[in-house]
Amino acid sequence: MTSQAAMNRAGPGELAYTADEMMTVAAARALRDGMTCFVGIGLPSVAANLARATHAPGLVLIYESGTIGAKPTQLPLSIGDGILAETADAVVSVPEIFNYWLQPGRIDVGFLGAAQIDKFGNINTTVIGGDYRGPRVRLPGAGGAPEIAASCREVIVVVRQSSRSFVERVDFVTSVGYGSGPGDRERLGLTGAGPKKIITDLGILEPDPVTLEFALTGVYPGVSAAAAKERTGWDLAVAGEPGIIAGPSPAELDALRSFQALGSRQRSH
Repeated sequence: MTSQAAMNRAGPGELAYTADEMMTVAAARALRDGMTCFVGIGLPSVAANLARATHAPGLVLIYESGTIGAKPTQLPLSIGDGILAETADAVVSVPEIFNYWLQPGRIDVGFLGAAQIDKFGNINTTVIGGDYRGPRVRLPGAGGAPEIAASCREVIVVVRQSSRSFVERVDFVTSVGYGSGPGDRERLGLTGAGPKKIITDLGILEPDPVTLEFALTGVYPGVSAAAAKERTGWDLAVAGEPGIIAGPSPAELDALRSFQALGSRQRSH
C-alpha cells in the first residue's frame, strides 16, 4: 500500500480515504484545544490547521516567521506566507519567537517533519549518505527544528514510513530526540521532554518508558504490525497488541479536503 493509495477496504456506506489522509487526521487528533503549537510547513501544518478547524478551535498556531495565533483559511505555502501574518493575533520578530517564547518552554508542542528518523527519535533534515561536505543528498537543512526539538514541552513528528526514512541511526543528527538513549537529553541540557509520538502513514510509534526506543503502539484500519515492521530500518518493537486507530470521520475528511482544495487553487494561480 502506498501513502497516496486509497485504503479502500471501505464497505457500503463507509468512507474511503488515503493513507496520507489517515496520517494527517491522526496527527491532528494528537493536538488538544488550548495548546500552543509550533508548526512546521508541510504535513505538520496541514494537521495543525485541521485540528484548529475541527476539535481544537482554541489551538494557538505559532510559525517560525514570528506569527502567533495564525488562523489561515487555506494552507500556507511557507512560513513567510502573508496569510499567516494577516490572520495572526500578533507578529513578532524571529529572535523574540525563539528567545522569549520557545527557549523558556512556553510552547506546549512542536510539530515537525523528517527526512530520516531513528529508533530514538533523532531527526535528520541535513544530509544523507557520505559525509557533510560530500553527501549523496543534501537536504534543506535545520531551520528552527533543532530549537523546537530541544525546548518545546513535547514534540510530535509526522513522517511517511519507509525503511529509507526509518533508519537504525540517522546519517546526521539535525534535531536531537533521545540521542543514544536515557540520560542524553539531560546531559545535553535540553529542557523539553523530547518526542512523544511519531505519526506515520501506517500507525503511531511512542517511546518505551524505560529504553526510550520507539515502539509501535497503534495501527490504522487494514494495516498490520508486520507491515510496519517491514517498512522500518530497525527491528521495530511492537507494544503488546497495537490498538486500531479509528478512521477519519466525515467532518474530519470534509475539513481536510477543503483545505487541500483551497491550497491546490492557490498554487494554480
